[in-house]
Amino acid sequence: MFAERTGYIIWVSDIKAARNLEKYGTVHYISRRMHYVVMYVNADRAEEVAKNIRRLSYVRKIERSYRNEIKTEYSSDVPDKTRFYGL
Repeated sequence: MFAERTGYIIWVSDIKAARNLEKYGTVHYISRRMHYVVMYVNADRAEEVAKNIRRLSYVRKIERSYRNEIKTEYSSDVPDKTRFYGL
């Protein structure tokens, strides 16, 4: 149903030129003060797109986002200690 997506944080030297990154994937956020772009691309083409983005003259560094690898399901195996502190 939904395509698997991979996020990239791209550090750029020129914000106006960074708008051209939209042709490689979905630009989620552009920071004008810190000069970085957060974008998402399809996971099956992620390495190919990253290689093409690295070639651009205004790109300083590219980092992969690990947000989809962070555990978001929590278990309540630890007992709740708030009942011991009751009045």
